[in-house]
Amino acid sequence: MLLTISTTYQPATDLGYLLHKNPARLQSIEVAGGQAHVFYPEATAERCTVALLLDLDPVGLVRGRGGASGEGFALEQYVNDRPYVASSFLSAALSKAFGTAMNGTCKDKPDLPAQTLPLAVKVAVVSAPGPDWPRRLFEPLGYEVEIETTPLDPTIPEWGDSRYYTLHLRHEGLRLQDVLTHLYVLLPVLDNDKHYYIGENEAEKLLHRGGDWLPQHPERGFITRRYLRYLAAYVNPTLERLMEGDKVEDDTFTANLTPGPSPKEREANPEPDASSLSGAPSFLERGSGDEVDAKGDQRLSLHDQRLQQVAHEIYQLAPKRVLDLGCGEGKLLRLLLRQPKIEYILGMDVSHQALARAAQRLHLDEMPPRQRTRIDLIQGSLLYRDERLAGFEVAALVEVIEHLDENRLTALEAVVFGQARPAHVFVTSPNADYNQLFEKLNAGEFRHDDHRFEWSRAEFAAWAAGVAERHGYEVRLERMGEEVEGVGAPSQMVVFTLIPS
Repeated sequence: MLLTISTTYQPATDLGYLLHKNPARLQSIEVAGGQAHVFYPEATAERCTVALLLDLDPVGLVRGRGGASGEGFALEQYVNDRPYVASSFLSAALSKAFGTAMNGTCKDKPDLPAQTLPLAVKVAVVSAPGPDWPRRLFEPLGYEVEIETTPLDPTIPEWGDSRYYTLHLRHEGLRLQDVLTHLYVLLPVLDNDKHYYIGENEAEKLLHRGGDWLPQHPERGFITRRYLRYLAAYVNPTLERLMEGDKVEDDTFTANLTPGPSPKEREANPEPDASSLSGAPSFLERGSGDEVDAKGDQRLSLHDQRLQQVAHEIYQLAPKRVLDLGCGEGKLLRLLLRQPKIEYILGMDVSHQALARAAQRLHLDEMPPRQRTRIDLIQGSLLYRDERLAGFEVAALVEVIEHLDENRLTALEAVVFGQARPAHVFVTSPNADYNQLFEKLNAGEFRHDDHRFEWSRAEFAAWAAGVAERHGYEVRLERMGEEVEGVGAPSQMVVFTLIPS
């Protein structure tokens, strides 16, 4: 993979001072998986270009790597796009080769790092969800963005373009430090992968490198989630810190976001939490992300409230076989496993990575054999018929439908209610009426960047009624979270019950 940065600032060779790399010689640096080479294809007073060439060894990338060697096709570990695509490997190389410049330090010319320069950047190549995404990430930062597409096969044009693009960025006046920082953060975001362990230090790194510009970026949620690999333990607190405590993300905000009852009102009308419910089953618990109010009482996050409400409803039905459709990282599965009357649980998700995290969260490889036979995880889509979904009494779709395009809900309906036909189906979704209470959420915006729609209470009820009528179910609507007069609760749930024939 190749990155070049050019400037016409006079004298252009000052680029060498900024980067602490002499234009007169090639420099090679050892990096994870290979070598990075820094050289200057051109270095004159009028124009100077530095190139960072990253040469990764596919065999070296595999050595010492954990995980099952049988994943994917037989040679996937050796035949893949990692040596060619700008990714976290390139970010690590940027930090190692140009770390001093990224920190805004120049020993020989101390005033130079603050100088804005005309800069042109070329990255060959980037991987992106679509050609629009590089623009959505870089244009808000003031760049002029040009994309070169790459055909899947130049000899077969009807196959169309691949997901790989050559990226050109231009800016008429920006510090080199800022350009390097933007590339460092955003290239792995486009690639949506990282070659190293994600921990708390990675969140701190994002705050350090993105703190000056990320809070104002319109795609800050998308960037943060991808940079931190969708790990809620790091994503949610990082977004809160970026936004100075304003919680907008759907899985971030909690039950006490809006002004709740005063301490005196609470004392007069105590609201029981999950652990104090009379006769509450043992699987109900306080979530790890609970907040503490002024009285020292823990309050469950809305996300945990949803899961526990669904788990409690399922507990009351005492089913033997349960489906968790769109199971994600397995939080609901963990609660279901604590219900002894459930004999078998099947979790399904379209994301292989989410399933891997669920298996890790549930410690499947350490489960006693008898417990292990109670649960399976499978990859699949709710938009296609799947015989594996038949024969279950209960199915749960917790915050799933809003991640699909509305015109694809017909396919989901056919799979879940037409083919699988569980006796009970639980579907939860955000209540769009409630969104007006969030100051940072503009009219028409969604709580989550991946949401395709968010329905009002009336729209949700109308959809549920239509599904029930078409497939022979009864419906019951429930609120989820603290209700506010005029707008309802933050989330909503419909319980479908199959009408006996």
